[in-house]
Amino acid sequence: MTTSNRDTFAISLPSEREILITRWFRAPRSLLFDVITNPDHVGQWWGPRALSLVNCEMDVRPGGRYRFVLRTPEGVEAAFRGEYLEIRRPERVVSTFEFEGMPGHGSIETLTLDEIDGQTRLTVRCLYQSREDRDGHLNSGMEPGVRESHERLEELLDTLA
Repeated sequence: MTTSNRDTFAISLPSEREILITRWFRAPRSLLFDVITNPDHVGQWWGPRALSLVNCEMDVRPGGRYRFVLRTPEGVEAAFRGEYLEIRRPERVVSTFEFEGMPGHGSIETLTLDEIDGQTRLTVRCLYQSREDRDGHLNSGMEPGVRESHERLEELLDTLA
């Protein structure tokens, strides 16, 4: 694959309760997996550039929990949390995801990494309890936030490769 990775980001709606995110990275999946599951690395790429990740707690094991807190330049904070349900290094992470400002409207996220010719396709399937929950998350600014996070992730990977 020789296309620019920045052109390979896609979001689709495969069913009324799902969001599917895909993106290619120029990195082996073992490195990508490590950068996604290490809080020291996650703190460098998770969230839009205009926000600061001021708290990044991760206990990456089945039954372990995570919590991320983003802060705006004005000092407003937004927290996200979840529980790891399955970890299969270096190919799969299944976890819950919830914005603390809207408890009870979370999703189950299944992240898979597939390596092909030295590049890795990241796929995240988000399953919601209802179409309304899915649409609410999608309309919250999720797409530009995920896109920018993935750009930051790729920039970090380039420094580590």
